Amino acid sequence: MKSASFIFDRRLYELLQEPGRATFTTRELRDAYAARLNGTHFRIADVRRYVYEQIRRLLRAGWVVLDEDRRVRGQVYHLQPIPAHLQLELIDNGFESSLKIAGEPQQAPAAFEVEALPLQSPANTNQQLEALHKEIRLDFLSSMGEAERFKLLLDEMPHLRGKVEGEYLEARDRSSRLLGHLRAIEKTLKTLAAPR
Repeated sequence: MKSASFIFDRRLYELLQEPGRATFTTRELRDAYAARLNGTHFRIADVRRYVYEQIRRLLRAGWVVLDEDRRVRGQVYHLQPIPAHLQLELIDNGFESSLKIAGEPQQAPAAFEVEALPLQSPANTNQQLEALHKEIRLDFLSSMGEAERFKLLLDEMPHLRGKVEGEYLEARDRSSRLLGHLRAIEKTLKTLAAPR
């Protein structure tokens, strides 16, 4: 299998390497990550969202698997050996950069990831943008599916509204943001492909 670059948060990577971290929940990883954000002002909801999105990336990459016992809350994940096809690239301040991007919608998504890699040539830029496009598209489809399922659950089981409506709205908002990121990357790729 072809080697794929996997850009990942250094703090999260260090947490996952700690003894006893072979299994974890989103909450456990979020709390441990938040404890490492000393000196940074943040909302715990933003940390949760960021950590959850990173866990989903790990799932897609095959570095983490879901526990057989599926749960709506407190899902347990199992850390696997890093897949051989992944070429790991660790970045610093991933959470802070994600907040900056969320607060500046005019910027391309995950700009910190592109900045973390030196751009030597237009071919390299295109490759990075294509990889980013693929990753964001997967996140977008996953988030849309999540929002659709929550909507169906709310329609079919109105008594759940108080418990899951917040999750539904969060998934819907995430889908909208990711769609904007996707469009920005697509426009950039079109601009680069246009004859000068």
